[in-house]
Amino acid sequence: MKKKLIIGSVSAAIALLASSYFFVGNYFYNLGINAHTKKDFLDGNPDLESTDKTTADEKAAKKALDAEFIRNNPPASLSITSDDELHLKLHADLFANGEDNPNWAIVVHGYSGENDGMYHFVRMFYEKGYQVLAPDLRGHGESEGDYIGMGWDDRLDMVSWINEIVKINPDAKIVLLGVSMGGATVMNTSGEDLPSNVRVIVEDCGFTSTGDIFTYQLKQLYGLPKFPVMAAANTVAKIRAGYDIFDSSAIGQVAKSKTPMLFIHGDKDTFVPYEMLDQVYEVATVEKEKLVIEGAGHGEAEAVNPDLYWKTVWAFTEKYMK
Repeated sequence: MKKKLIIGSVSAAIALLASSYFFVGNYFYNLGINAHTKKDFLDGNPDLESTDKTTADEKAAKKALDAEFIRNNPPASLSITSDDELHLKLHADLFANGEDNPNWAIVVHGYSGENDGMYHFVRMFYEKGYQVLAPDLRGHGESEGDYIGMGWDDRLDMVSWINEIVKINPDAKIVLLGVSMGGATVMNTSGEDLPSNVRVIVEDCGFTSTGDIFTYQLKQLYGLPKFPVMAAANTVAKIRAGYDIFDSSAIGQVAKSKTPMLFIHGDKDTFVPYEMLDQVYEVATVEKEKLVIEGAGHGEAEAVNPDLYWKTVWAFTEKYMK
């Protein structure tokens, strides 16, 4: 009888631990990766407090120029199917700029955003003479998907978009630019076997890896340790999204890159901590440059100092677009 009680107690304890493990994993999966749940942790997040000192009138004028550009240059809709077992329909806005123009830019939005959040970047490239593709990452905007790829599965979607451009124009010369999770996306893309059409990559405040940024945010927002929470979340991610959080490493991909890269970060960024800039920059063995925008928080480098931002972007990219 005593032995049965012990076995019963142990079994109950194991069942409770397993239940708790999957409850925690599912909670944080829904919080961070599920594309269909509200990301409440972004609302009022002190790490996302704006550092942009631009006046309200200046901001309004900038938005007005972007809106006028879109009215005068309405995009065409382009779609592809993801090259994986999910066969997701992926969407992008295409801003054609001359039928035989070989200069192309792909601009990539961040976490929980959509491609229209990159329309200012679209305008800047377009006015510089580029044709521009602005994709919705999987699980965002008009692209299908039940989970947020964190720039990892998205890297293969980016390869598909690159190949689509090359089909349109075999002589295309392509710039990739991404902000935040878009920055992580283009860094992850950099480690793939890319066609020579991809001439240069610009990453703006991307994170070193999915595991690193989730671990950081877990401590920052909830004061929780990496273990066992990240292990539980990763188990659920592998079951529900089919990828391993700890395989998703921009550092590993950048180390394999053969494409010149410009790395940008604001020194007041505490959402994707500024320290991550040097970690990705140092592993790059390609021609590279680093731009630190003083006083810029997360995703605000261009807004805080647009003159320096674009002067640096154009100077770097034009070296490789000849």
